[in-house]
Amino acid sequence: MSDQPILFQIPEKKALFVLFAFVLVIEVFLVLLDIFVNYGKFTDIGAIRRLSNIAREDGVATWFASTQTFFAGLTALLIYMVSRKAGKPIFGWLIIALFFMYMAIDDAAQIHERVGTAFEVIAKREGEGLLASILNVSPSYPWQLIFVPVFGSIGLYMTYFLWRELNVSGSRILVIAALACMAVAVGLDFIEGLDKQHPWNIYTMLKEFYAVESYTVWHFAKVAEEFLEMLSISLFWLVYAKHLLHLLKQQGVRVDIVH
Repeated sequence: MSDQPILFQIPEKKALFVLFAFVLVIEVFLVLLDIFVNYGKFTDIGAIRRLSNIAREDGVATWFASTQTFFAGLTALLIYMVSRKAGKPIFGWLIIALFFMYMAIDDAAQIHERVGTAFEVIAKREGEGLLASILNVSPSYPWQLIFVPVFGSIGLYMTYFLWRELNVSGSRILVIAALACMAVAVGLDFIEGLDKQHPWNIYTMLKEFYAVESYTVWHFAKVAEEFLEMLSISLFWLVYAKHLLHLLKQQGVRVDIVH
C-alpha cells in the first residue's frame, strides 16, 4: 500500500463561493416563487400555489430548509470525525452536528409547533394549575415557552464554542451574521404569535398605517422570517465548510488548494 497522502484538488475560495451562491440563489428563487405564483396568483390551481407558499410547512421551501440544515449538520459531523481521527476529538462539533440534524427533523415534522399545541391543550384542560400559569407567561406561541430556553442555551454555547474554535479568516463575522439573521427571524415569529390587539404587535400597526390587508402584512412578514432562517443556516453551513477545508489541510488528508 502506498504511503502517499490522499490528494484532493479543491479550489477553496471558488468552491465556497459556489456553495453559498447556489443556496442563496435557491432561497431568493423560493421567495420570488411565493410572490408571483402564490401571492400574485399566477395560477388558480390551489395545489400549485400551496406548493410555492413559503408560509406553509408542506411546500418546497420547507423541504429545502430542512435538507440544507441536515447538510450543515453533516458538515459539522465530518469536522468532528476528522478531529477524532487526528486523536483530538472536539465534542463541541458533535453537539452542533446533532443539534442541526435535530433541527432538520424538527423543521420537516413540525415537532416544536405540535409539542407546543399539545402543551397548550393540556394546560387549558388543567384549568388554573401550574401548566396554565406557565402558559400565561408568554403572550405568543406556546412552543416558545418550551423550546426557546433550550434552543437559546444551545445557541449561546454554539456562539462561545465557535468564537473560540474558529480561526479561519472571516468566519467569526459570518457567525455573527448568521446569529443576527436567526434572532430577527425568531423575533418575527414571536410577533406573529401575538394577539392582534397586543401593544407589541407591529403587524397590526403596519396594517393600519399602510391601510393594507392583515393577510398581506402577515404573509410577507412570514416570508421574511423564513428567508432569514434559511439565510442563517446557509451562513452557518459556509462557516462549517470553511473550517472543514482548513482542518483537512492540518490533518491526515492532504488538500491541495488551487488558486
